Amino acid sequence: MTDNVTNLNQITKLDIPAERVLQAALDAELTDVVIIGYDLDGNEYFASSMADGGNALWLLERAKLELLRTVDYEAE
Repeated sequence: MTDNVTNLNQITKLDIPAERVLQAALDAELTDVVIIGYDLDGNEYFASSMADGGNALWLLERAKLELLRTVDYEAE
C-alpha cells in the first residue's frame, strides 16, 4: 500500500483495483480464500485454498448472502 491512500471499510459504487483488494486480503491474514474474477482476455478465473469444493461453495454462498444484504445496509 502507498502511504497516501487510506482504506475505508465502506460500501462504494466505484470499482476498486484488484491489486488493492488482494493486498487487503493478504493484510487480513486470512486462513481460507476463494478467488474469482476475470483475466485481461475476459476469461473467468477461479482458485481456492480449500481442496474440498463443498467448503469453497459454502464460503461463496455465505459471501453471496452478505452481498445481498448490502441492499439493506444502503437503505438505512
